[in-house]
Amino acid sequence: MSRVKRGADSSTNKAIPLKTNRRNVLVVDVGGTSVKVLATGQDEPRKFPSGRKMKPEQMVSGVKEIVGDWKYDVVTIGYPGLVLRGGPAKEPHNLAPGWVGFDFKSAFGCPVKILNDAAMQALGSYKSGLLLFLGLGPASAPPSSMRDIWYRWNWPTFLTRTGRTRISLACAV
Repeated sequence: MSRVKRGADSSTNKAIPLKTNRRNVLVVDVGGTSVKVLATGQDEPRKFPSGRKMKPEQMVSGVKEIVGDWKYDVVTIGYPGLVLRGGPAKEPHNLAPGWVGFDFKSAFGCPVKILNDAAMQALGSYKSGLLLFLGLGPASAPPSSMRDIWYRWNWPTFLTRTGRTRISLACAV
């Protein structure tokens, strides 16, 4: 009795091409001095100035203007502040108000995922293996010492898969 290879057609024992849901992703890094963008298949990032007067509507229109010739299916935004439950939880200090509660999905016309900008940088530089990212920037309101982080924030629990699931935080492992 011959065995059929995994992922093969049982009548011919030849490999079946895998279906992929490859999407073109537009990555938007919102900063206090500029907004930088790059999309799947593009070699050079593009950018435009931001600043204390930039509202989310202006950011979206600026992004759409400079990437008008690019194709993308989804957008991910690196936000310069606290992000909870997939959206900005606090207004940024270096941009105009209006970010909390803004409907980015409607504005871009496609699915949007929002991450803290530092977390997005960590994920963007990830190659392989285990990733441990401790975001201690202004958006995370750092405690006074590593001892406070370890005990007050209960890092041993957080670093386990069960702990991450329990407190509903996404972590790349």
